[in-house]
Amino acid sequence: MKNSIIVLYLFLPFFAFGKTIKVVAGNSIRQAIATAQAYDTIEVKNGYFYENQLVINIPLSIIGENFPIIDAQYQNEIFTIKAHDVTIKGFHLMNIGKTATIDWAAVKILETRNVRVEGNHIENAYFGIYLSASHNCWVENNFVTGKPSEEQNTGNGIHAWKCDSLLIKNNFVKGHRDGIYFEFVTQSSIERNFSTGNIRYGLHFMFSHNDTYTDNTIRDNGAGVAVMYTRHVTMLRNHFDHNWGSAAYGLLLKDISDSQIENNTFNNNTVGIFMEGSSRIVIQNNQFHENGWAVRVQASCDNNVFSGNNFTSNTFDIATNGSTMLNKFEKNYWDKYEGYDLNRDGIGDIGYHPVSLFASIIEQMPHGMMLLHSFMVNLMERAEKIFPSLTPEDLIDNQPVMKPISQKDTPQYVN
Repeated sequence: MKNSIIVLYLFLPFFAFGKTIKVVAGNSIRQAIATAQAYDTIEVKNGYFYENQLVINIPLSIIGENFPIIDAQYQNEIFTIKAHDVTIKGFHLMNIGKTATIDWAAVKILETRNVRVEGNHIENAYFGIYLSASHNCWVENNFVTGKPSEEQNTGNGIHAWKCDSLLIKNNFVKGHRDGIYFEFVTQSSIERNFSTGNIRYGLHFMFSHNDTYTDNTIRDNGAGVAVMYTRHVTMLRNHFDHNWGSAAYGLLLKDISDSQIENNTFNNNTVGIFMEGSSRIVIQNNQFHENGWAVRVQASCDNNVFSGNNFTSNTFDIATNGSTMLNKFEKNYWDKYEGYDLNRDGIGDIGYHPVSLFASIIEQMPHGMMLLHSFMVNLMERAEKIFPSLTPEDLIDNQPVMKPISQKDTPQYVN
């Protein structure tokens, strides 16, 4: 009871003393911000406002009714938040300026905490929502679209640097350099976002530890998702779809350790997962379907475990550039497995080598791809299965399952 009274007391100024300021078309949002006091609410009625550089230095709630439009006319950014306990909700923010020296954004959050950006439509922004050195912030239910040009002249949809305890949830992001970008961001969660049509990555994380990414859809981006120089990452129930191109991946893991990748779908990507310099990752209960390569594991990876995954209709299931394998494969389903199960326990009686001869050749000579499905290659593949000589001997699933694994927690692929 005592704790409840303390919490109520802390929030009392917000409920008891905050007044409401109404702004209609033809009036100034800037003037309303200038006259407001801490914990006031500014209600902006539907209309068209030509304003930019709206700096917020005190706790405020700025709420739009029926999506009033704030047009920066490509001159600057719109909201710059420098105070704690600020809410920006229900606006259509558009036409943010571009500059080579400043990362202008529709909403910029600087060195603060407890900021909520919710339910906004952001259009033609250099950066959509930009967080820097901020904590305990929420970015939810926003629709962020841009007009991508060259990579160096296009900002990120949702960009966070040196932050912690963020929640990025239920946002739609399209047409930026990276859809969602984290750098030095910890203890944060990215949930139920849809990121598509971005020049580079749908999601891009660097030096961002102890984060969780769940139930997101990453589709039709230039290169998919990249997670780099990071540890303790959890990725659950995400869709990595249609990220196709000469340098595209569903998921790129570079120098990652001590992480979990579970119950995800990897469908129609050039490479489902590309791993380099990664260790102690559990990759289980995922669906790999109709990828060029389901997984490419570089020789620099070790102590990773692949179990309970379904590999179906991929051109190549596994590829590696080394002759030794320091990772473990167990109890996966491989649709190319031709073994038998005499005791009918659901486990193949002979192990399965998922690296084909041709996959090993392609790692050394990529131009050899033109021979895929040729009679000579098929003949070589058959000979290699009988007398293995070039494929990694240690890369084997000694307990391949005979039927696709039912994964009730893995989302089903939707074309």
